[in-house]
Amino acid sequence: MEGIDLRVVWFLLLGLIVTGYAVLDGFDLGVGMLHLALKGDEERRLSINAIGPVWDGNEVWLVVGGGAVFAAFPEVYSTVFSGFYSAFMLLLLALVFRAVAIEFRSKRPSARWRRGWDVAFAFGSTLAAFLIGLALGNLAAGVPLDTTRNFRLGLVDLLRPYPVLVAVTTVALFALHGSLYLDLKLAGAPQERVKRWVRPLMITFILCYAFVTVATLLYQPHLADRFRHQPVWFLVPALTILAIANIPRELHHGHEFRAFLSSGAAIALLLSLVAIGLFPNIVYSDPFPERSLTIYNSASSNGTLTIMLIVAAIGMPLVVGYTAMIYWIFRGKVRLDRHSY
Repeated sequence: MEGIDLRVVWFLLLGLIVTGYAVLDGFDLGVGMLHLALKGDEERRLSINAIGPVWDGNEVWLVVGGGAVFAAFPEVYSTVFSGFYSAFMLLLLALVFRAVAIEFRSKRPSARWRRGWDVAFAFGSTLAAFLIGLALGNLAAGVPLDTTRNFRLGLVDLLRPYPVLVAVTTVALFALHGSLYLDLKLAGAPQERVKRWVRPLMITFILCYAFVTVATLLYQPHLADRFRHQPVWFLVPALTILAIANIPRELHHGHEFRAFLSSGAAIALLLSLVAIGLFPNIVYSDPFPERSLTIYNSASSNGTLTIMLIVAAIGMPLVVGYTAMIYWIFRGKVRLDRHSY
C-alpha cells in the first residue's frame, strides 16, 4: 500500500473503535446509573429490557479495541495494560458484576433479592463509567513514562484532579446519553419520568464540560497546541457545541431518536478533540514528552499492519452489520412478556 501511512490509518481506525464503544456502551452504562431512580419493579424491568438485547454486543467493541491495540501498537498495549493494571482489573470486575446483576435479578421473585441486584447494577455501571473516564483523563494529561517507556500507577495515583474531573464529566455524559435512550425506548409514565431527568443531567454535563475545557487550557496546554497552530481544527469544538445544543431542540419537537443521535455525535466529537490534541502521541509522557509513545515509535511492522488491515476490512463490516441488525430487530418501545428479564 504505497503512499498510505498505515500507522495513521490504524490510529484513525482505533479511534473509530473506541468511539463506537463509547457511543454504544455509554448509553447502557448510563441506563444502569439511572436504574435506582426508576420507581417500582416494573419500571426497573423495563429499564433492563431496554438494553437487554444489545448490552453484551455493545461490549464487543471493547474487546475489538483491545485486539486492535495489541495488533497495531503492541508497545502501547504492554505499557498501558501494565501501567493501569489495577484500574483495568477493577473495570473488568465492574463490567462482569453488572452483567451478573442483569442476568440474576429476575431469577427470584423476592423483593430484597431484586433490590440487592438493582444496587449492584447501578454501582457497577457508575464505577465502570468513572474508571473509563479516569483512564482517558490520565492518558490525556500524560503519565510518567520512564526511560524504558513504562509506568505503573496504583488506583490512588490515578486520582489526580484533572483525570478525576474528566471521569466525573464522563459519568455525567453517559447518564445523559442513557436518559435519552430510555426516553426513546419507554412509553407512558416511565417515559414522562425520564423526560424530567434530561434537563438537570444536561446542565450537570455542560457545567462539567466547561470546567474540563478551562482546566485543559490552563493546565494541559499540550492538548490545545494543534488548535492554536492549525485553527481549522476549531471546527470540531464548534460542532460539539452544536450537537449538544441540538439535544433540547430535538426533544422540544418530539424527536427522541434525533436527540439520542445528537448525544452520540457529541460523544464522538469529544473523543475527536482528545485524539486531535494527542496526535501523533498515543501515550503522552509527562514530564518528559520525548519519551511519549507515538504512532511512529510503537507501531508494528508495515507487513503486520497490512495483514491486520485486511482482517479489519473483512471483520469490521460484519461487526457493524450485526450491530445494525440487532438494533433494527429490537427497535421500538419496550414491552414486558414472559421472556423478559
